[in-house]
Amino acid sequence: EMALSAASRQERLATTDFAALEPDELAEVYALMRHLRLSVPMRSGRRARRHRQGDRPDMRATLRRARQTGGDPAVRVNRRRRPRPRRLVVLCDISGSMEPYARAYIYFLHATAGASSAEAFTFATRLTRLTKALAVPHPTLAVSRAAAAAPDWRGGTRIGEAIKAFIDGYGRRGMARSAVVVIVSDGWERDDAVGLGEQMARLRRLAWRIVWVNPRSADPRYRPLTAGMAAALPWVDTVVSGHTLAALHETVTVISAP
Repeated sequence: EMALSAASRQERLATTDFAALEPDELAEVYALMRHLRLSVPMRSGRRARRHRQGDRPDMRATLRRARQTGGDPAVRVNRRRRPRPRRLVVLCDISGSMEPYARAYIYFLHATAGASSAEAFTFATRLTRLTKALAVPHPTLAVSRAAAAAPDWRGGTRIGEAIKAFIDGYGRRGMARSAVVVIVSDGWERDDAVGLGEQMARLRRLAWRIVWVNPRSADPRYRPLTAGMAAALPWVDTVVSGHTLAALHETVTVISAP
């Protein structure tokens, strides 16, 4: 009976909107998040190594081997680029309407840190890098450090300016190139939505995949009518709700898809 009760509680927590969770319930959800298996898609690396089924010849190694056969390159040595995981970048909206979801996703990033090695940023009125703040063992401390590092929690939302700051400060230097970029936001933009569309177009040229997590999209009646969301959609590969632990499984599947 206790096992059934525990299973029932886990099922309820898994389907409860993150915004409706109490702090102790969010801690329980964090424990369940640790069972999620997040694997970032692979890409071809720059460095190559010898491989029997390599797709490019290693001329130096082939010529050295040819010395054993009187200069006849009877054995061709091939090389293949080493696969390496793509970078995962998460930009999380911490404005007033998104604050409960931001906390849940910070817990999620902390729970999957070993698998994803994600670069984490928050934004409301400014962009803040949280990657180092989350590099602590205890999840509650990680969230506290994140809140201390980002002074604009529950502030207004300037999505376009945040994406511009990310691209100018980090993206063009390589962080966004061929990366999976996840934006967690309901799309409410305080500034001109045209600027957001322009920055999303810039991000699209750098990133390999852009996933937008919008908790409001869980409502069957949802339509992307806000100016910010409408401006961003043409440059997004997938929109998911990610508003519960159960919905987070879909987010993980989309991020991990090869």
